[in-house]
Amino acid sequence: MTILDGKKISNDIKNEIAEQVKRMKENGEKVPHLAAIIVGNDGASLTYVASKVKACERVGFESTMVRLSNTVSQVELLDKIKELNENPDIDGFIIQLPLPKQIDTQKVILAVNPDKDVDGFHPMNFGKMALDMSTFIPATPFGILELLDRYNVDTQGKHTVVIGRSHIVGRPMSILMGRKGFPGNSTVTLTHSHTKNITQITSQADIIISALGVPNFLKAEMVKDDAVIIDVGITRVPDDTTEKGYRITGDVDFENVSKKASFITPVPGGVGPMTIAMLLKNTLLARERQM
Repeated sequence: MTILDGKKISNDIKNEIAEQVKRMKENGEKVPHLAAIIVGNDGASLTYVASKVKACERVGFESTMVRLSNTVSQVELLDKIKELNENPDIDGFIIQLPLPKQIDTQKVILAVNPDKDVDGFHPMNFGKMALDMSTFIPATPFGILELLDRYNVDTQGKHTVVIGRSHIVGRPMSILMGRKGFPGNSTVTLTHSHTKNITQITSQADIIISALGVPNFLKAEMVKDDAVIIDVGITRVPDDTTEKGYRITGDVDFENVSKKASFITPVPGGVGPMTIAMLLKNTLLARERQM
């Protein structure tokens, strides 16, 4: 069994990006600039955006955090997006989700300039991804592809089962794993909350990508020997024995499933760190587009 070490690979990617940025500076070029809009005071969102800013500092990117109150109107938010769209110094930006109830998330995503949409959520970028065209791939699926690539995990002709159909992970992964090329060329089954006999399906899978958000959902009896397991789930489970009062748990019963798997991602330290690394990579691509 091999651990797909997202922490290590993400550090490798950051080092590679830092080298590229160093060369940009030496050539007198403008370095990439990532902005993030965060609405409200959600603790997890603030922590996540702060880690993105820290990652930007590490690789030599410029970064801007735009904080708006939880009561911001849709018009005010759209005005701020328009400002970032038109700012030539900003190469790419993200809007931290989820947004408050008074905001129409789809309208917000549509307002982002597709050339600055480093989250890869705009329908134009999603459509290009589905058509195998060059575009921004959403950061978490992009990170999963990179892990499979760097560990040389064979995907050709394999049966991949994706659990969860969100626009952020599940649906893009089902498209990407079935595309021509590597990683890809697999036969994909997309499962979700209405799928019947899910154990029968997962037990036939060569590769399982779980993005359900249900702690320890995937049990050892649902997995065949030597399967590749990608755990995207991140759930805070109350735990009085820890200093924070909770522990981070994935979708996979890691202790038991890892005994059967050929490759597996841990939680934390698997897919999570890859997401930020690939957001940086998308920002670098956005800078190249602007040039």
